[in-house]
Amino acid sequence: MTETLTVEQRRAALEGIAAEVRACTRCPLHAAGRTNAVPGAGSYTAEVMFIGEGPGFNEDRQGLPFVGQSGKLLDELLSMIGMRRSQVFITNVVKCRPPENRDPLPDEITICTQAYLYRQIELIAPKVIVTLGRFSMGLFFPNAKITQIHGREKWENGRAYLPLYHPAAVLRNMETLKPQMEADFRKIPQLVAQWASRQSSTTAASASAEPPEQLTLF
Repeated sequence: MTETLTVEQRRAALEGIAAEVRACTRCPLHAAGRTNAVPGAGSYTAEVMFIGEGPGFNEDRQGLPFVGQSGKLLDELLSMIGMRRSQVFITNVVKCRPPENRDPLPDEITICTQAYLYRQIELIAPKVIVTLGRFSMGLFFPNAKITQIHGREKWENGRAYLPLYHPAAVLRNMETLKPQMEADFRKIPQLVAQWASRQSSTTAASASAEPPEQLTLF
């Protein structure tokens, strides 16, 4: 589907989803003190998509993802691998701030992902999805533990999924987790390159599997 859309059509579709998010009343979070819903931000043709947990205090005030201390750390990590926010797309599992920054509830996650997140993924079609924290990890790595699988990618649906710690967790334990986060983050450009290599290999394999053209004698 996405391959047939122009960049303008993709932009329009994603902005339509963002408008839906801002007006959403599908779950109780909209009435639990929401100032602004946070649809996500970044490039509509991003090769890399980051998915966090949910908006915090600063995100709720500004309507943008990762604008507090966690956002500063994320910007630092992006800079470390030669990337900028404008090149990636950043969003969350749930688009409204849970009260007192509590964990999102299962029903809230189901409603928000089915209504919005999975549609965003389909339209952006990233080469790499980076999960930040256990709730986004759980969407793609069911029953896994972040301490055991962080930095260990899997390939599925034609893309790489890379589970990482949430920046907020790193900020609470910088001495131990920041070196691990930096090492895991350095895998991102490698996975983008691997995606291109895999595509080339798939194309070559498909070409070699085609039957030879039969020559005619007449």
